[in-house]
Amino acid sequence: MWNIKIVPEPLSLSPMKKNVRVRFAPSPTGGLHLGGVRTVLYNYLFARHAGGEFVLRIEDTDQTRFVPGAEEYIINCLQWCGLTPDEGPASGGPYAPYRQSERKAMYRQYAEQLVKSGHAYYAFDRPEELESMRERFKTDTNPSPQYDHKVRLEMRNSCSLTLEETETLLEDGVPYVIRIRMPENETITFHDMIRGDVTFNTGLVDDKVLLKADGMPTYHLAVVVDDHLMKITHAFRGEEWLPSSPVHVLLWKYLGWEEEMPKWAHLPLILKPDGNGKLSKRDGDRLGFPVFAMNWTDPKTNELTKGFRELGFMPEAFINMLAMLGWNDGTDQEIFTIEELIAKFSIDRVHKGGAKFDFEKAKWFNHEWIKRSDAARLLPDVKRVLADNGLTVSDDALLSTVINLVKDRCTLLTDFYEQTKFFFATPSQDLEAVKPKWNEAKKEFFLAAIAQMEAASNFQAAEQEAAFKELATQHNIKPGELMMPLRIMLVGGKFGPGVFDIAAIIGKQETIHRIQLALQQLDLA
Repeated sequence: MWNIKIVPEPLSLSPMKKNVRVRFAPSPTGGLHLGGVRTVLYNYLFARHAGGEFVLRIEDTDQTRFVPGAEEYIINCLQWCGLTPDEGPASGGPYAPYRQSERKAMYRQYAEQLVKSGHAYYAFDRPEELESMRERFKTDTNPSPQYDHKVRLEMRNSCSLTLEETETLLEDGVPYVIRIRMPENETITFHDMIRGDVTFNTGLVDDKVLLKADGMPTYHLAVVVDDHLMKITHAFRGEEWLPSSPVHVLLWKYLGWEEEMPKWAHLPLILKPDGNGKLSKRDGDRLGFPVFAMNWTDPKTNELTKGFRELGFMPEAFINMLAMLGWNDGTDQEIFTIEELIAKFSIDRVHKGGAKFDFEKAKWFNHEWIKRSDAARLLPDVKRVLADNGLTVSDDALLSTVINLVKDRCTLLTDFYEQTKFFFATPSQDLEAVKPKWNEAKKEFFLAAIAQMEAASNFQAAEQEAAFKELATQHNIKPGELMMPLRIMLVGGKFGPGVFDIAAIIGKQETIHRIQLALQQLDLA
């Protein structure tokens, strides 16, 4: 029995090595889940903190699951998040190509090397033979038998066949896969940067396929070969890949690259709001919130799945929220810029347990980022939101003033439409709340207010508020009884910032026009 134990350098070493290289290696099979973006983020932060490189590699070896447009979608998501890779299919790099399908020819030599060294074997089993094996070895305690050391010699492979029989099948072109030959009862221990030492017994792991019949590698072979060739120093991935670790540890050893194996960290899951299981797209659909970074339309079904971007999240808030789902810097600070995250990030502060996703907390992060952002940062996003709703505003200075006035009221970027549209277009006035307490005295007051406004040489908010309240006193009406009608006249409803701030921005003539429109409707009531 042998033991592998990989112990990383102390995390406290400073400065860190400059040759740190990390990668995000998604499969182009659909929308990018927020858990995937968090994996990108932790890789990115770790690399930037160390002064290293962040690599994007597309793992498209399973062509049956390939979805057109998914790769471009992933790249666009990372661009929106501001997590731009140093190397990848879009930007190239010294280890190109960065799509595994374009690297297909190089994997076979490593699979054949493993066969020659006795650590892998050819398996010629037909689908019906595999199904027969599962039925034959199925028991109450093992309802889904694996292709492992217990059944290996019962199957049609180069372990059970003679050398001559194997060579004949190869010469005849009989389809085959190459499987790793897992040891029967050995212990593998490796060090996880989050979880510490992790130990597996090889007898519980099946003989994974390394090279498929079409010549494409599986994830297991490709990830090891590519990490080696691309000189990846640290591999961060979701904890669902933890059971595959013993296969990968063995491949690093069997291929003679054990000393170069990356330091691993298996990230905790992002859990459902109730904490019971991994957060899925189905949970988002059921509970009414997105789980993808951006809108994704399935090209096969045309089904649209909404994303955080289109819902109205700022990328800064989205990234900030994700960083805190499983990590903190040891303080009570919650709002971080990307620069602060880079400076403070360390993998030893990542939690071992899963983090429950809280959509209300996610919106809180977005609200905080909107409040803290200046008008210049928000201007392009707000203009897009308004344009999406058919409202074009060309006066950037005016829109910036409005943004600063209403941003504290906006949780999502999409809220800016309802909170700003009445500044740029006469609203539909919902006067139902005004009618029950409307009377002739109030009508006379607003007619007098119009006359007062027309005569005013200064139409600033403070002056108009003072004049309005003084006029109310003269008419023996409490100002509070007049503020709600005025707000509805100007805004269309009972919301918005200070009503005299609104009046000052829309101007004298438009303010008078909206009051007159309301009076006409109230006369007809």
